Amino acid sequence: MGIRVYKPTSAARRHMSVLTFEEITKKKPEKSLTEHIKKNSGRNAQGKITVRHQGGGSKKTYRLIDFKRDKKDIPAKVAAIEYDPNRSAFIALLHYVDGEKRYILAPLDVKVGDTIEAGENVDIKPGNALPLANIPVGTLIHNVEIKPGRGGQLVRSAGMSAQLMAKEGAFAQVRLPSGEVRKIPINAMATIGTVGNTDHENVRIGKAGRTRHMGIRPTVRGVVMNPCDHPHGGGEGKSPVGMPAPVTPWGKPALGYKTRKHKKYSNRLIVKRAGK
Repeated sequence: MGIRVYKPTSAARRHMSVLTFEEITKKKPEKSLTEHIKKNSGRNAQGKITVRHQGGGSKKTYRLIDFKRDKKDIPAKVAAIEYDPNRSAFIALLHYVDGEKRYILAPLDVKVGDTIEAGENVDIKPGNALPLANIPVGTLIHNVEIKPGRGGQLVRSAGMSAQLMAKEGAFAQVRLPSGEVRKIPINAMATIGTVGNTDHENVRIGKAGRTRHMGIRPTVRGVVMNPCDHPHGGGEGKSPVGMPAPVTPWGKPALGYKTRKHKKYSNRLIVKRAGK
């Protein structure tokens, strides 16, 4: 996958880059594997905004992705690599030998015509899914389950991969992209390889309109608001935050303040925290 950089024909074009989408082989999604997705613009069931700066954006159709990989020991052929507007990774359309079709996250180096399978004794190659117990130590993996049978919840973004570090008793130790080493049940499923579309992180948005297409509205800094609108607001001219540490619009500590619960149930499963 490559990156296209435009000539600076305008102020926006000067800093803009896009993916070339060379890997994409099919434009329209498989209709049987799609669902209508309703926008909520950051509002909850009461109509109150619970997530700011969301709204507008292009219409999207949701693609049903098989994160569980529970169709065991049945080979599938990669029929197409498609774009998914709901995530950074590309998706692969699988045609199983029994006639069923499913989407999975497209791993790096998996191409149209390749055969992919899930099961306990399948080959260790990109796209195949196995329990952690049957994956060799040191293998790069993605779409990792936290609890067996729930479906992959970890390492699903473009270009991401985790590494299986060790196996001990009922748990395997997996190093996540953040650097955190975490215990995961050894019978949890994971997919071999790295998630595709590795150039996603190199794309430069370039102009405000592209973020609006994504459904992201403008973000206003607290220091330029009035005191009635934000704790950072007020003052004559440009002024600093005016307090020991920055806070949210509701007075809670922000920017670097640890919000993880001290008694969270999964603390005992973390072997090494990120950044330490």
